[in-house]
Amino acid sequence: MPVKPVRNNKAEHNRNHGRDESRREAEAPTRRALRRRDGALPDERLPLILEVAPNADYALLDSGAGQKLEQYGPYRIVRPEGQAIWQPALPEREWQKADAIFTGDTDEEGLGRWRFPKSPLGETWPMRHDGIDYLGRFTSFRHVGVFPEQASHWDHMAKLIEQARRPVKVLNLFGYTGLASLVAARAGAEVTHVDASKKAIGWARENQTMARLADKPIRWICDDAMKFVEREERRGNRYDIILFDPPAYGRGPKGEVWQLFDDLPAMADLCRSILTPKPLAVVLTAYSIRASFFAIHALMRDTFSGMGGTVESGELIIREQSAGRALSTSLFSRWVAA
Repeated sequence: MPVKPVRNNKAEHNRNHGRDESRREAEAPTRRALRRRDGALPDERLPLILEVAPNADYALLDSGAGQKLEQYGPYRIVRPEGQAIWQPALPEREWQKADAIFTGDTDEEGLGRWRFPKSPLGETWPMRHDGIDYLGRFTSFRHVGVFPEQASHWDHMAKLIEQARRPVKVLNLFGYTGLASLVAARAGAEVTHVDASKKAIGWARENQTMARLADKPIRWICDDAMKFVEREERRGNRYDIILFDPPAYGRGPKGEVWQLFDDLPAMADLCRSILTPKPLAVVLTAYSIRASFFAIHALMRDTFSGMGGTVESGELIIREQSAGRALSTSLFSRWVAA
């Protein structure tokens, strides 16, 4: 019986691994070459705490023991909240009045499910923000289609647009279901909304119709945010206000990978490169990261060196109705022109 030659599996593995690495390197996107900008650092204002108080549209009713009790329009909702390490202030009977409770995986991108103690509810329900109607949603990843703490940024942006007294172009990257885009359009801006999720773009279009803003100029684009901004730089397209609200980790529509700490410096640099000659602001919000706002504050000041203005950084918080405690939701840093 012939002897079967013994293959050097380790050597073959190394050769194959080398080919795989070469192929991955050839396929990998070229990283943007970054250099530190010349010029004086912008002025700074920190820490800045931007607060959302309870109102008729939304309220954080109570929080504690890793949960939060919220009122979204007609519905009382319970969701996980890792920051709420204190104890609830309201009695258990108030929490038991919830219309919907999220259960299951509590990771940021984890899948879970909703339980409806009273009666089954549909996927969507009518909501309102400052007179803008939209649809709330029970999603499988614990979110409800809106981040109410962003209202502080929306109000600030609307004032900049209205006070400019000229045409203003807004770019909303990682735009999700479109509330920021609708606020900007209502204030008079021409808006470009970019998100990698086709489903989120569909929700955003629904919200535009729901808000009776279908006549407002909003471009809805399903694309990888980094690739889109790179193309805008090459095309010479420019914006007066840029919002970017990236995840800690994400994938584009063609499998593009986003890693916040790896990709954020290049994204910030690209945002600077596509500003108009007389820009108004660039707003960065960072969720679910283990970092201080000082880190993104330093990045934004470096990125906008030589442009004047002020970099304001801190946290977005929601003021609780029950005991008045502040629930921190995210870090932010925004450059505002002089």
